[in-house]
Order: sequence, then C-alpha cells, then structure tokens
Amino acid sequence: MWGIQRTRYADCNGSEASEETEVVVNIGGVKQVLYGDVLNRYPDTRLAELVDCSVRSSEEISLLCDDYDPETGEFYFDRDPEAFKCIIELYYYGEIHMKRGICPICFMKEMEFWKIGSDFLDECCKCHLKEVEDELAEIAEKVRTILVDREGDPAAGGWQRFQICLWRLMEKPESSLPAHIIAIVSFIFILISSVVMCVGTIPDLQVEDSEGNLTEHPTLEVIETICIGWFTIEYLLRLISSPNKIKFVLSFMNIIDFLAIMPFFVVLILTSFGAAVMELANVQQAVQALRIMRIARIFKLARHSSGLQTLTSALKSSFKELGLLLMYMGVGVFLFSALGYTMEQNHPETLFTSIPQSFWWAVITMTTVGYGDVYPKTTLGRCNAAISFLCGVIAIALPIHPIINNFVMFYNKQQVLETAAKHEIELMALRSNDEELKAAPGAHKHVCGAGEWGNAMHSCYSDTYIPLLKDPRGGAGIQTPSMDTSFESTIEAT
Repeated sequence: MWGIQRTRYADCNGSEASEETEVVVNIGGVKQVLYGDVLNRYPDTRLAELVDCSVRSSEEISLLCDDYDPETGEFYFDRDPEAFKCIIELYYYGEIHMKRGICPICFMKEMEFWKIGSDFLDECCKCHLKEVEDELAEIAEKVRTILVDREGDPAAGGWQRFQICLWRLMEKPESSLPAHIIAIVSFIFILISSVVMCVGTIPDLQVEDSEGNLTEHPTLEVIETICIGWFTIEYLLRLISSPNKIKFVLSFMNIIDFLAIMPFFVVLILTSFGAAVMELANVQQAVQALRIMRIARIFKLARHSSGLQTLTSALKSSFKELGLLLMYMGVGVFLFSALGYTMEQNHPETLFTSIPQSFWWAVITMTTVGYGDVYPKTTLGRCNAAISFLCGVIAIALPIHPIINNFVMFYNKQQVLETAAKHEIELMALRSNDEELKAAPGAHKHVCGAGEWGNAMHSCYSDTYIPLLKDPRGGAGIQTPSMDTSFESTIEAT
C-alpha cells in the first residue's frame, strides 16, 4: 500500500528502457526527486532506507520521516533545505562541503540525522568545525568560571571557601563591589608609583645628602614606600589565595609584579649593611640597576586593562609575522650597511668607518627615522641610501597587515566569547526560573511577543546534550546546571 512512484526512461542510445525508483522528498517545503540507484551508493544512510519503503509498514516509515503521503509517495522532513543541498552532494560527489553561513555544529546534527558519518566531511570543513568546537569549549570554560565565581564550590571546606573568597576579591573585579573597589585602588597606586618614579628624577625636586649627592625628596620616598607596601600586600594575598601556587609564581604578569617589588627590598637590605657596603662601586651600580627595574611596574596596568591583554595575546599569535619582519630587516641592514661602507670608505670625510658601525645608519634609514648623524657623501652612497629607504618601507609594510588582522580577529573573538558566555548565563537563569514556575502549584503563563510561555517553555529550551563541549578533566560533558539547554542560543551568539 506504500507504493513508490516508478518511471521508465531510455538509456543513452535511446534503444532500451529501464525502470528506476524515484524517491520524492519534501525538505522544509522544498520538493526534490531523487533516484534509487544514486541513494543506494550509501545504503546505511536514511535516504537509502527510503528506497525500499514499499515493503515497510506505516510504523517503520513514520520512524524514517516526519510525515508521509501515501497517495503521492512524498516523504516530508522538517529539516533545513539549505543544509540538505550539501547533504545530497555526498551521493553525487562522494564528499560533503558546508556552504558559507551554515553553522558547523548544526550541520553536524543534520549529518547525524541523515545517518552520515563525519568522515565524509571535507578536510577544509573539518578545520572550520574544529575552530567552532574550540570556541564552544572556551565559552563553556567562561561559563564554568562565572558559575564558580558566583556560586562557589559547595563541597569546599572552611579554609578553601576563605581562599575562594579572597581569590575573587583580589582577582575578579566583576565578582563584587569590594573587589571592584580594590581593583580601582590598585590601579590608582600603580599610577601614583609611576608618577613618583618620574617626578623623582627632576633635579629641582631632589635634595642633597650629606655627601652632596642629589637624592629623591623624602616625601616622594614616603609615597614610594606606601605604594610598595600596597603592592607587597596585594601580591602576598593573591599568592595565598591562589589555587595553583606554582602556576601563579611562573605567570608572566606575576613575574612582572615580583620584579616591581623586589628592587625596593634589595636596596633596603643593602642599605641596612651600612655605608661601607654602599660605597663599593659594584654595589652602587647594582642599586642603580635595581632602581631602573622599577619601570616594570608600568606593566601592571595590563592586569586591569583588557585592551592591553588583547594586544599582548594578538602579538603572541603574530610571532610568525614578527619573525618575518625581523628577518627582512636583518637581511636589509646587513646588505645595505656593507654596500654603504664599500661605497663610502674611500671618501676623505667618510662617516662609515666599519661595517658594524654602518649597521646603525642602515637601521635608522630602513625604519625611516633618519637622525642625520651618519649620512653618505658620495653619489653611489646616496643611491644606496635611497634604495635602502624604499626597501625598508616595503619590508615594514608587508607584515603589518597580517599583524593588524590577527589583532582584529582576536579582539572580535574575545568580544563574541564574552557576549556568548553572558548570554548563556542569562538563558540558564531563565531556565531555572521556568523550572521553579513549573514546580509551583498552578500554571503560570507569561506573554512574550506573539507566543505564551507556560508549559510550552520546554519547547523553547529543549534538552539537548552537547557532546562537543568536553570537560577538560576528562568527563563526558560539562557538569554545570542546564548547560545543555541553551545550545542553540550559543550557536546564534557565536
């Protein structure tokens, strides 16, 4: 009774006719006619199972499609017709390519519905899929971090809870108002310390010691001591509350914090040994070098600036481009300095005394700085300088565009991840509220646009497991409340 339409057609010579099964499918309102011999190339797929539906019962057919019209023999599927255009390519070309604009994760669900393995996906599309999986993993990690910051670990003991609270207070300005105030105070201390370090070098604000040497004003030294005291307390509290002490100490920003604090205490220890030790030339040079290291505290601003953190991460991802830039400049400096020395060495007033000394001229020429302290005096030398200038502009300009693109891509990615994580938290809160309403006696309905939220809320946020978001500790999935209920919203946000 579930008859399949059949048609007769002539072969290429027009002499013979054969009978071929036609399978009519309606994908999201788009009707297509497929042929059995094409679909049977992959017999394990859902479409291939539709070919022999004439021997199947109505219950079996209902499991294969969303609806079936026995009069027209048309199978109805409530699926994406654009994604199906890519799916059908498998039967004709042996591989699948995702079209631009289709979400890779949703497309993988389409392939799973049509019972097609991911091995048929082309390598270029697999790379795109891997990028999306990584983004979803990062979103999941951000969501997990936000949930831990908000709710904490209920299984933690008293000391662990104190550590978590202290860690939030010192490292998570967005977690609470006191933490935000501490971050602002730390930022102000960094600015004050940097200003004091610069102002202390002005001769008019310095005072003479007993030996007639200029030293910093006592008031500035007091301010510097207060700032160092704040930095020290902040560093120790963060170290105590850190969940991983080794990782904390070896972190780049924490190394900067340590270098900003250490010179003050080293100088204090050397001073405590007395004037005899401080009079040693080596000790004085060491003290001067340690004082110069105070400039490292300006990098502490990166801890409170997401823009500086993004710039640092973008530069890390542009090591290849930066390496090419340095290589171009190195080759150019060596080449043009050698040519410049060769062309200028016979001039009686030459400024090119050696090739290493000419490196300085080549650097400032190729970078278009041109101090004018070293310059060619012969005609050939000037021609060499003009060529080195042009080559320097080209060498610098070529890698700049990829570096800028890396920064823009990284910055946009961070913005998308943060927005998606916040959106995920909001949807989890909505789902939690909906569950509370369902548990309460009586049905509650909330009008939202043209529809109503009531028992139909479950259809808006369906329970869908996310196998792509793996627990980094090796679990099967993310163990956060309702993490798998807003997957579609995460796809839209990304």
